[in-house]
Amino acid sequence: MTVTVRFAPSPTGHIHIGNIRTALYNWLFAKKAGGTFILRFDDTDVERSKREFADAIEKDLAWLGVRPDRQERQSDRLSAYDAVVERLKASGHLYACYETADELERRRSRARAIGRPPVYDRSGMKLTDEQKAELEADGRKPHWRFLLPNFESDPHGIQRTDVTWDDLCRGPQSIDLGSMSDPVLIRESGSYLYTLTSIVDDIDMGVSHIIRGEDHVANTAVQLSIFRALEATAPVFGHHNLLTTIDGEGLSKRKGALSIGSLREDGLEPMAVASLAVLTGTSQSVEAVPSMDALADRFDLASVSKSAAKFDPEELNGLNARLVHEMPFEAVQPRLARLGIMADETFWETVRENCAKVADARLYWQIVRGSIEGQVEQDDLEFLTAARNLLPEGQIDEQTWKAWTSALKSETGRKGRGLFMPLRKALTGLEHGPDMQAMLPLIGRQNILDRLP
Repeated sequence: MTVTVRFAPSPTGHIHIGNIRTALYNWLFAKKAGGTFILRFDDTDVERSKREFADAIEKDLAWLGVRPDRQERQSDRLSAYDAVVERLKASGHLYACYETADELERRRSRARAIGRPPVYDRSGMKLTDEQKAELEADGRKPHWRFLLPNFESDPHGIQRTDVTWDDLCRGPQSIDLGSMSDPVLIRESGSYLYTLTSIVDDIDMGVSHIIRGEDHVANTAVQLSIFRALEATAPVFGHHNLLTTIDGEGLSKRKGALSIGSLREDGLEPMAVASLAVLTGTSQSVEAVPSMDALADRFDLASVSKSAAKFDPEELNGLNARLVHEMPFEAVQPRLARLGIMADETFWETVRENCAKVADARLYWQIVRGSIEGQVEQDDLEFLTAARNLLPEGQIDEQTWKAWTSALKSETGRKGRGLFMPLRKALTGLEHGPDMQAMLPLIGRQNILDRLP
């Protein structure tokens, strides 16, 4: 089977790390199988869909290294949906309903009050042509529902009807269509809901596998029924667990929770984001994977847990730091230059272990370039004066620190923290940082003397 998958976001806001989890699962699945990844914008909601959001989604995916093999927009395919709608109406699979949202809610409330499930009773199917004409004369417009195949001959004789499939993530699944309302596929405005447009696209584009969040599990039974009504072979489904905050709250695109754009602007590495998004909530350990190829090797839908995947954003910072600590100078040099750091490999090798983000190197560049003031405590003035006098002559190199502190120890009797900390604070302005043995040659003699009293 030729693998074709799709990621179908609505361009109505900025996507977050939970959305990217779905995109990456699809892209990695296609990558491992040598298949095709389609980026398909669900942009039929004209009022809320914005080109700026679509552009941002493309940028976010590209930042992570995800480049679609094909791109589609549902707004370009309205004629295809129109044709399928006429086909479903002609076959009796779509029927018109005229209830308002308030009327439907009152019916659901009454059903709950008497202990019945709030399932739509198919009243729309009982309307005569005359009654429909009267409703439309009063200004009502119909919405259209898909008739679920949960009956034998009488649509009002609803019975248990199990739809089953073998889920790539969750194993054997079964949903009872008899417990569900007929889904609305066309709004009163005449616009199409995602359920319809997605299925038409999946058929026309040859989508072989649908990998998405577990919040769509119940929808799958409905969609399988629509595929059958259209006499089409349904894709293989896989429903992965959802990412939540550490407190168990769901992520929201509208609230901008952990948006990919904000993570990028914060200076995080794309592979830190990808590693967390893919590996959290699986049986595999969450590690900082250095490349998409390596992540593809580890990717396995069977390892996805059935429970929610909680994660702590602080874990993202830890993954990021581990990636930065392993970065070779050749990989980071252009980025350092964009930050105004015209450094050599020695500088990067010295400071990278103390950088949680590449941008953190700016602090150490300021230190070695001389644009900081050291911290000098009153109690350390005499000690630091002695340090100035005992600074070894000649070139400052990696042997200087050991010779200098040995001489100071003999002269002042100080040792340990009392010996090293005043020097570090005076020369770097910090209480912690890179190894002073390596930093001292970078700081240079003149900066050392300028910072000592």
